[in-house]
Amino acid sequence: MTDRKPPSNWTLLSCTPAAVMAVVAVADILAGPGVGFLPLVSLGPAFAGLVGGWRRTVLFGLAALVLCVALGLYDGLFDERRGYTALASVAGVTAIGVAAAVTRSRREAELASVRSIAEVAQRVLLRPVPRIAGPLQAAVSYTSAVAEARIGGDLYEVVSSPHGARVIVGDVQGKGLAAVETAAVVLGAFREAAYDEATLSELGERLERSAARELEGEKFVTAVLAEIGTEHEAVFVNYGHPAPMILRKDGTVDFPQPPAFAPPLGLGEYGAEGPKPYRVSFAPGEQLLLYTDGVTEARDEEGRFYPLGERAHLLKDPDAHRALAALREDLAQHAAGPPHDDAAMLLLRRHGQENGEPPPPPRE
Repeated sequence: MTDRKPPSNWTLLSCTPAAVMAVVAVADILAGPGVGFLPLVSLGPAFAGLVGGWRRTVLFGLAALVLCVALGLYDGLFDERRGYTALASVAGVTAIGVAAAVTRSRREAELASVRSIAEVAQRVLLRPVPRIAGPLQAAVSYTSAVAEARIGGDLYEVVSSPHGARVIVGDVQGKGLAAVETAAVVLGAFREAAYDEATLSELGERLERSAARELEGEKFVTAVLAEIGTEHEAVFVNYGHPAPMILRKDGTVDFPQPPAFAPPLGLGEYGAEGPKPYRVSFAPGEQLLLYTDGVTEARDEEGRFYPLGERAHLLKDPDAHRALAALREDLAQHAAGPPHDDAAMLLLRRHGQENGEPPPPPRE
């Protein structure tokens, strides 16, 4: 037996004008002319102006006028002023409803245009990561704390360079358009420098120079850079960012920490020295998750942080995108209410291409 879907809020609102006029008509007939329900017929075109276009509002207005005339004749109200007052009320509300519908339609068209432009800008800034990058299969998840937005202050990118797959995940201080502009500066510098710089340290130094030159005041970006080449290891450079998570083949979880913590990008002048790269084993069949603090600092109703290490088993699905989707859904269920911070996750799986095992097919 197939379950019937409950009616949507839009469907209910669309039926409201006709339902209101029907209820008023029945109530007026049952109560008689002495009660004065007739002016309430104007609620039909009033509700129509809230959810439909001006043509729909006009149609309901005409229907309300016809109904008002019919009920007025039935009640004998046109022998006095009450019938004409009711007609004037319906005509006035209809006119206001039409004006409101026209204004709303124009604003909706403008909003649709702005959203279309914003979506293009978002795709340019945070473009889809490659599904296969050298020995890696990649999947990404991004949840913005701003309603109706797809990007915010978090950033990520995967670049296949002559030196291996180079990755960045970062978190910009602040929110809103200023944070998006800062993310654009860092991503632009990374996409260019990832091909040119010979080492991850030199790549980080170039990002620091770009950030120091472009960022104003005390703005900064926490970030972790990673490089995965043909060797069974990953190289990291950490700029004050949460440690990456590595899920081993035996199910154990590691959070490799840097040998020394460095200031975020944009604050290099306040630190004694830059970050030092560190190497961690990363063999075929293992998984690397880079994320922002919007993941680990998500709280439940009792104020407990999200236990990322304990939920690593959710990444067991053979398809990286489905595995990351399962982790994202679990994170959303853990958080109490809407997200308070952007949350980005980048999952990298090392397949066994070096050992002759073909990589998994790309997800359609």
